[in-house]
Amino acid sequence: PALRFKGFTDEWEQRKLGNLVTFSKGKGYTKKDLTEKGVPIFLYGTLYTNFHEKYDDIHTYVKMRSGSIISNGSEVVLPDSGETALDIARASWISKKGVILAGGLLILYPKDNISSEFLAYSLTYGRNHKTIATKAQGKSIVHIHKNDLENIFYRYPRNVNNQKRIIKILDKLNKCILLQQRKSKQLKLLKKAMLQTLFANKIAPQLRFQGFIDSWKQRKLGEVANILRGASPRPIKDPKWFDSNSKIGWIRISDVTKQHGRIHNLEQHLSKAGQDKTRVVYPPSLLLSIAASVGYPVITYIETGVHDGFVIFDKPKFNVDFMFFKLQQIQKTWNKYGQPGSQVNINSSIVSNTKILIPNNNEQLQISNILKKIEKCIHLQQGKTKKLKNLKQFLLQNMFI
Repeated sequence: PALRFKGFTDEWEQRKLGNLVTFSKGKGYTKKDLTEKGVPIFLYGTLYTNFHEKYDDIHTYVKMRSGSIISNGSEVVLPDSGETALDIARASWISKKGVILAGGLLILYPKDNISSEFLAYSLTYGRNHKTIATKAQGKSIVHIHKNDLENIFYRYPRNVNNQKRIIKILDKLNKCILLQQRKSKQLKLLKKAMLQTLFANKIAPQLRFQGFIDSWKQRKLGEVANILRGASPRPIKDPKWFDSNSKIGWIRISDVTKQHGRIHNLEQHLSKAGQDKTRVVYPPSLLLSIAASVGYPVITYIETGVHDGFVIFDKPKFNVDFMFFKLQQIQKTWNKYGQPGSQVNINSSIVSNTKILIPNNNEQLQISNILKKIEKCIHLQQGKTKKLKNLKQFLLQNMFI
């Protein structure tokens, strides 16, 4: 491999996988067999839809049947079919004893000179992964058979200590990623709780900063800002509307989701002709999506052309950050304007006539400041998680052949 631990210089061996493991196949269970209590089971669908290299915390249960395959904590499993070859070429280590291994799984029992956990990683990443993918057969659904796996030339370090070192660092990374994800989740829950308690549903919120006692006032959104709908040049894909050298950006809903509603850069930029066919706003401006993905609040920090899938809060009489968070709090309320099974769309009139409770400017500032701090912590935490995942991906690409 390109990256190795100090002291390990031997070339990796190449042997047929059938010489290193014994094979079995899971017995038939489906989701219909699931019960609230019973024996834990690992289903094919779990691996296929929620892949993870290691499974030791299984909360799906069924009733025991005769002939069921029960784990002893050393099995590696692969799906025997999938939509693509790469879906098949991924393995998991069942590290927990007493788990039923269901149908749709190929089960591998490693022999003494190879670690189960290492086997799961090495079958899923690097050259072994690509080799398995080439053996998959089929069109709409691809399959792989035990005989095909047995004859794969599998590459691995024969030195078990080398295998352990690789697994140790990957396990540590997985734990770090999990901890960072938990922190992000806790911060998101904190923000959700603050949105519920810092904003009033009646005359005052449940939680207030010291010194604020006045009742909140009910206002229509159209009373505290001019609600203007954006405009779009047509046909929208015509290249004459765009110019990569322009300073005026063109916002799309994908920009909103990528940047968490706070727009600092945009991929597309409008030509002079495109600018004449839309509404251009200047920072900071508050927008709200009203079509397709409805109810996403947006603050733009750059000059932006706004298409007709957004409304603009022009000449606002409120703290922009406060209203950004308030619109997040009421985001789901827009769903009532959609028909069952259809896409929700709202218009500037609906937004204008929507009533909210709003405090004085000083209280708006205090609320927005605390929520911005929590929001910043969430983004920093997500950035740490992304860096750790990138590091893990780098190691997986370079620690295996």
